[in-house]
Amino acid sequence: MSNYKRVLLKLSGEALMGDKQFGIDNARLQQYAEEIKSIYDEKIEIAIVIGGGNIFRGVQAEEGGMDRTQGDYMGMLATMINSMALQASLEKLGIYTRLQSAIEMKEMAEPYIKRRAVRHLEKRRVVIFGAGTGSPYFTTDSAAALRAIEIEADVILKGTRVDGIYTADPEKDPNAEKYGSITFDEAYSKGLNVMDLTAFTLCKENNLPIVVFDMNKKGNLKKIVEGEKIGTLVTV
Repeated sequence: MSNYKRVLLKLSGEALMGDKQFGIDNARLQQYAEEIKSIYDEKIEIAIVIGGGNIFRGVQAEEGGMDRTQGDYMGMLATMINSMALQASLEKLGIYTRLQSAIEMKEMAEPYIKRRAVRHLEKRRVVIFGAGTGSPYFTTDSAAALRAIEIEADVILKGTRVDGIYTADPEKDPNAEKYGSITFDEAYSKGLNVMDLTAFTLCKENNLPIVVFDMNKKGNLKKIVEGEKIGTLVTV
């Protein structure tokens, strides 16, 4: 039996690069689609938010002297490219999906409407939320937190390339120790980078737990929804 009925899966755009330096690695995309199907087959209701950092980040634009607002909108378009790619991969596996955009793009996606999104989930469709929040200065972490709260998800599953939250960056510090679970207050006081502060605060105030886990390890996603202690759980 699953621990969760409805989940929001947050994926980073960079993860889609696989071993490439830019863009989308088809093998990684297929791997993620198969992982999602493994929990879809368990009758879990799934919503997804994916970043756009493999294509463009608003921060890049600001560093190059471009207006931040313009750069953020470019980043939102990058998330739509990734969302469409993931949608295609899921549908190839026979999964019904709907793509909703926070910015109107009626030829490609539905507009984001909360009631419609929830109805899709109830009808066993995977819903992908693209274009972030639709507003500049907000990350896709914030979009994930906001959408998860709106659709009343049980948890945010944040898939990364690291298998949880550590006392330090495990890729730089071999002595870094992993947390099995941690509270929002502890994570904040220790300065641990779980999500950006806006997203983190939204989750804390709405009592929405976060699980940070390694999405690249086959089977992890299914193990989490089946109740295994994978990654790090952040709760109130």
